[in-house]
Amino acid sequence: MEMESIPQAARERIDSIASADLMVGVLTPHGGAAFRTVRQALADLPQVPRTVIIQADGFAEADPALGEPPVFVVPWTLIGPDVSIAPVENIAHAYQAVLAAGDKLGVRAACVLSSDFQTVTSQWISRLVQPVFQLGFDLVTPCYAHGRFEGLLNNSLISPLTRALYGARIQNPMGPDLGISRRLLQRMLVPEHGAKPATNSIHALASIAATAVCNGFKICQAHVGVRRYPPIDWTNLSSLLVQVLGPVFADLERNAACWQRRRESVSIPSFGERMVVSEDKGDVDVGRMLELFRLGARDLLEVWSLVLPPTTLLELSKLSRLPQEQFRVPDDLWARAVYDFALGYRLRMISRDHLLRAMTPLYLGWVASYALEMQNATLRAAEQRLERGCQAFETAKPYLVSRWRWPDRFNP
Repeated sequence: MEMESIPQAARERIDSIASADLMVGVLTPHGGAAFRTVRQALADLPQVPRTVIIQADGFAEADPALGEPPVFVVPWTLIGPDVSIAPVENIAHAYQAVLAAGDKLGVRAACVLSSDFQTVTSQWISRLVQPVFQLGFDLVTPCYAHGRFEGLLNNSLISPLTRALYGARIQNPMGPDLGISRRLLQRMLVPEHGAKPATNSIHALASIAATAVCNGFKICQAHVGVRRYPPIDWTNLSSLLVQVLGPVFADLERNAACWQRRRESVSIPSFGERMVVSEDKGDVDVGRMLELFRLGARDLLEVWSLVLPPTTLLELSKLSRLPQEQFRVPDDLWARAVYDFALGYRLRMISRDHLLRAMTPLYLGWVASYALEMQNATLRAAEQRLERGCQAFETAKPYLVSRWRWPDRFNP
């Protein structure tokens, strides 16, 4: 990632600082809370590192360097104001720029924060940083406390897919709050053997966990706190799937030699006390989701038939005719369908954008099924239900490996 992607004023500020031990990139508005919260987090470290805070909104404190070692502030509009860029893509660009700044500063560790600063605490930050500085970990991913119906795209798809393929039980492989060592940061920017950088053409956030696993970096996760999730724009869900799944599926092809060698998943070290939400927020319009699933089963049959085997199409057709109270999407069916779409993305059977958008009714069907099953469940029961889904992805992995190696054996 070239420094030219960073605004001139921020580049000059980074050049004047020259070097640092820790960089904290704040990608969300914070109203001045970032500096205070980071300073509090640094107090938890045995030795306070020379720190640079790169923060959104161009906000800067009156004194840009305070304390000893100093904490420098680089104000920089990290996200926006280009409203034509989708939110996920905007965050991806910000991640790439922050990684480049960290490399320029030669930091030992980087902490990137994208959660709402109304919930981010000093402990949140220190738990992402401490394992890198004190224990030699290269990637610290977050464990968030949240309600039953929050974080479902990650819990139904991103996390179980990462776990099954790469063999690491990472709750939130795409963060978005992460602690990263210099070794991993440099690998993201300059891979070995002359390969293209993961951040060059692929969403940096989607590549970090896979890059860490496939290259033998030390990974852990930290319980950071209760995360406030932004409300989902259900009317724009198709675009969200394109932005999130496109880079994830692209990474599967880049890392095929790695994940095909992995067998059963293993747990990774976890730090901090597990937290529980005091109020289970979130709501799901099951009726509307089932309506969209049934429309998809009817109107997208031609597209689905390019990707899904006849047996899967038959199962989906039967599901579309069930009454709401009986509607359930089996875990093995969902896992195989996701794998089929990943293969379809690789083979470019149709426009990749069109293909990913065609997954929307399937995803809505899964969410509706999960909501119906969990409507009166406890948080613990919901966690157990999601764990069964993860196990289904692991069980179905040989199906993906077989289809990936011999795609012509199924020719619709």
